[in-house]
Amino acid sequence: MRAIAVLPGKKSVELIDVPEPRLASPTQVKLRMLEVGICGTDREICRFDYGTPPAGSDRLVIGHESLGEVVEGGSAVTGLAPGDLVIPMVRRPCPHDDCVACRAGRQDFCFTGDFTERGIKSRDGFMTEFVVDEATYMNLVPRTLRDVAILVEPLTIAEKGLMQVWQVQQRLPWACPTSAGKENGHCHTAVVLGAGPVGLLGAMALVAQGFETFVYSRERAPNPKASLVEAIGGRYVSAEETSLAGLQKRAGNIDVVYEATGASKVAFEMLEVMGTNAIFVFTGVPGRRGPVEVDTDLLMRNMVLKNQVLFGTVNAGKDAFEAAIRDVALFDGRWPAELRSLLTGRFPMGAYRDLLLGEASGIKNVMTIAA
Repeated sequence: MRAIAVLPGKKSVELIDVPEPRLASPTQVKLRMLEVGICGTDREICRFDYGTPPAGSDRLVIGHESLGEVVEGGSAVTGLAPGDLVIPMVRRPCPHDDCVACRAGRQDFCFTGDFTERGIKSRDGFMTEFVVDEATYMNLVPRTLRDVAILVEPLTIAEKGLMQVWQVQQRLPWACPTSAGKENGHCHTAVVLGAGPVGLLGAMALVAQGFETFVYSRERAPNPKASLVEAIGGRYVSAEETSLAGLQKRAGNIDVVYEATGASKVAFEMLEVMGTNAIFVFTGVPGRRGPVEVDTDLLMRNMVLKNQVLFGTVNAGKDAFEAAIRDVALFDGRWPAELRSLLTGRFPMGAYRDLLLGEASGIKNVMTIAA
């Protein structure tokens, strides 16, 4: 069968032939891969910034944002049947008995760092025609979401972050007064840094939870991303027209910042204008661009005197995948055109060089593996 792989030793990205996998245990399922989303991580792996082949192999099959169809299940598999659509999780637990996170099924919080990730670290990914994996890592998707389900995995980043926001903010009286027809976040203001797929999906999640949501991105409006933000009830602010201080003046007390750029300079500048009792969620992983100047005294003063919290979040657990599937269905009912506008185009496997090595374009490009 065909697969897209990176070969670090040769510094090449190739369409290769690999053996079709077979079930090796009664708890496994075999998937026909339907689609794989292309993201910045894939492109960075194809630049050989990181990405680790499985032990004993010279190549890594890439792809971690995926949608598959069950074609076969082992004798011990329950709750899944041939024809079911599933989103596989990405991370697999480390082998250490003393890692309480992995032993509890929360490998997204692995203590040892010896986890593996499909398509990223020491385990082949989903950019291939068939995959065999453990059924426990599958998340069932309604067939009504077939054309937008590929957005589930990038949405899990926001879902996990927001779960932690609500948990952390139990430290203070933060819940909004209940009002008929209003969501839990209706008395709070959120800022999303970045208008890529992770940022826009995060904005949808925040709006759906009732937050007054601002998306701060470079491009001047009007542009398609700004139109999307306004259509879902958010507010788009261009960094070319408005400073962060100007953004804070418009937004008032900023309660939540959801960072989705990987740009450390703007992130730390944003910390300077964040509000009282605020919480900052880092999701981006910046490249090594050199040092940036930071007013550490101001940041520390704000964090102490304003009771602020900063945390980073990566990967996602099963609860975030389930929440993302529910929210994609919610977005599909509430903003069907806007949700689909995130999907720039679908391309065959043969277009892998342009998708992975060419200039990035659009919002979310998708590789079609099977119809």
